[in-house]
Amino acid sequence: MTSTSDPAAAPGPAAEPSYELPPGWPTTEAEAAAAQERLRGSVLVGGDLPAPGGGTGAVVGVDVAYDDERGVVAAAAVALDPRGLAVVGEATAVGRVTFPYVPGLLAFREIPAVLDALATLDRPGHRPDVVVCDGYGLAHPRRFGLASHLGVLTGLPTIGVAKNPFTFHHDAPGPRRGQWSPLLDGAEEVGRALRTQDGVKPVFVSVGHRVSLADACAYALHLARDYRLPETTRRADALCRRALAGA
Repeated sequence: MTSTSDPAAAPGPAAEPSYELPPGWPTTEAEAAAAQERLRGSVLVGGDLPAPGGGTGAVVGVDVAYDDERGVVAAAAVALDPRGLAVVGEATAVGRVTFPYVPGLLAFREIPAVLDALATLDRPGHRPDVVVCDGYGLAHPRRFGLASHLGVLTGLPTIGVAKNPFTFHHDAPGPRRGQWSPLLDGAEEVGRALRTQDGVKPVFVSVGHRVSLADACAYALHLARDYRLPETTRRADALCRRALAGA
C-alpha cells in the first residue's frame, strides 16, 4: 500500500493486503480515540466469503501476549487449512510495547506486532481468506475494535471472537452448540453470544470488516470444532506465548 499521512486511508475490497503501519500512529489516548472515530466509517459490513471449510486460501488466527515488566509484546499469526483445520503456516513478531493499557484502545498496543506477523506469514498458500481476532470488531463502544481496525488497515476480511461481552448485555443462548442470542448495546445488535459447545459458556462474535454477522458466526462455529474457542485462537495463543517466552 502507498502510505498516506492519514491513517484513515484504507484499501478497497479488491486491493492487495497491506501490512504497513500507517504514519502518524497514535501514541496518546486522545489521539487513539480520535483515530477510532475517524476510521470507523471505513468498516464494510457484508461480503462474499467462501462457505466455512470451502475456501482456497487459509483461515488465519492472530493473538498477542505481553511481558509488561520488560515492555515486550509478541504476536502470532497461524494459518489453518479451512477444511481439516490443520496448521499450514505460522509466524511470530516480537516488539516493544509502545502504547499504555487502556480498555477500548488495545488495538494500539497490538496492531504493530500483528501486522509484522501477518507480513511474515503472507506467502502462497497462506494468504488469508479471513482473519479471526481474539477480540472485538463492531462490539466496541466506538464500533471499532481490534478486528475492525486490522481489517480496515489491511483490507482483509476480519472477524472478532471474544471471550467476554465487554460492556454489552445479552440473554443466555440456548444450551446446544450453534444456539445464539443478540449482543446488545441498548436496542442495537453489535454481535452475538454464540454457544460453540453444548453446555459451555458462549463466545462473543462480531463483524470486523468485509463480513456479515451471520458469516462471522458460521466461521466461529466451524473453527470451534472441538473446544469453546476457535482453533485459530487456540493455536495463535499458544504460539505467541512460546514466542514471548523465547524473547
